[in-house]
Amino acid sequence: MQDNVKVILIDDDKSARLGTEQALELAGLKVDSFPSASLALPQITPASSLIVVCDVLMRGMDGLELQQRLHQLDPDMPVILITGHGDVSMAVKAMRHGAYDFIEKPFAPDQLLAAVRRAVEKRRLTLELDTLQAKLKNKQAIATRILGISAAVDMVRRTVLDLAETNADVLIVGETGTGKEIVARCLHDLSGRRHGRFVAVNGGALPESLFESEIFGHQPGAFTGAKGKRMGKLEHAHGGTFFLDEIESMPLGLQVKLLRVLQERTVEHLGSNEVIPIDCRVVAATKVDLHDLSFKGYFRADLYYRLNVAPVFLPPLRDRREDIPLLFEHFVLDAAMRYGRPAPIVSRTQIGALMRFQWPGNLRELHNAADRFVLGLSDEALGLVTAEEPLTDQIRHFERALIEAELRKNMGDVLATSEMLSVPIKTLYDKMQRHSISSEMYKGMHTKSFLR
Repeated sequence: MQDNVKVILIDDDKSARLGTEQALELAGLKVDSFPSASLALPQITPASSLIVVCDVLMRGMDGLELQQRLHQLDPDMPVILITGHGDVSMAVKAMRHGAYDFIEKPFAPDQLLAAVRRAVEKRRLTLELDTLQAKLKNKQAIATRILGISAAVDMVRRTVLDLAETNADVLIVGETGTGKEIVARCLHDLSGRRHGRFVAVNGGALPESLFESEIFGHQPGAFTGAKGKRMGKLEHAHGGTFFLDEIESMPLGLQVKLLRVLQERTVEHLGSNEVIPIDCRVVAATKVDLHDLSFKGYFRADLYYRLNVAPVFLPPLRDRREDIPLLFEHFVLDAAMRYGRPAPIVSRTQIGALMRFQWPGNLRELHNAADRFVLGLSDEALGLVTAEEPLTDQIRHFERALIEAELRKNMGDVLATSEMLSVPIKTLYDKMQRHSISSEMYKGMHTKSFLR
């Protein structure tokens, strides 16, 4: 369990350093040794799988100064100081300021090894705890950004959480208005690249004549009007995430250049032969079937297969109707805050109308309907249009939505829900089983609802 934690050993006495290094390596520990603190310091980063063993008295930066710097860099990183007999009081003072332990010279190898193993185990547990806390924080964060209680949306959230921790390029597939850019931003914000830039480009909005210059950059004189050097969007996203929406609009000739970027992580400015290394994650999005486009020759098959390694599929709103009441409530509250209006009550009749509507514009259209609702403007989605869906399916979706809305209001209390719906509790349990609804997921949800 300690295999991933490395020991950074620092001692300017070559023979002592080599002897200590050999003793630790014979015990199965990974060791990197350095003759000075100044050489070791650049190799130590916050939250890394490291502990430090350092002599106190050294030329240049001594062990105490290094320990203080490391404590500022990462207060939880264990630092073990090796000190002579006359420096014990100094080492004790260092421990009060964050050092993990000290070993007094001369010491037996077993004494040092025991202290190092304790420090390694402490570091491992600290990093494990940090990882678990980060995962919990990410799970809570994504639930507030990708809203919904349906199984389809839960799958999207789990996929995003799994992929966010990797550097894999991602292809997001979904109809217009399903939230592709929101998912791309979640992939960025929940990743290690979150401190870098999120650079978004809509391929469908770029004229073909400007596409190459905008994405890859250009040199002065590369084309008429190119007066200065321009950094491309891919290069601008170095250290972060590059999001290309509507990738199906990318000209075939430039798809080859994007494929090279994905494979080699380099770009070339238009009008230049200089190869520029880049480090960015590429997230592409499409509203069409790229496999079908590649089969018909309108999209490069090699680029499609390169992008399709890690796909995220976003369901249309008509396939996740149980999410509509929650989403509409969220959009109404948001609109009420933006417009300075009270949030109007949504009747059960209006919920039914929302559930029956087909929502060809998906979340974007639902958001627009909520804005109009708050502003007191009529909207076809709230009852003026009847969906083409069979009556039995409409009833099923409507019933499930009502049950879930009441469970959410009552924080999973089935008895209170049955009373609100005027349905015997056994009948309610039967309906919940038929719709695969669990009351457990609603317990503790203190969400103030205005659905009536």
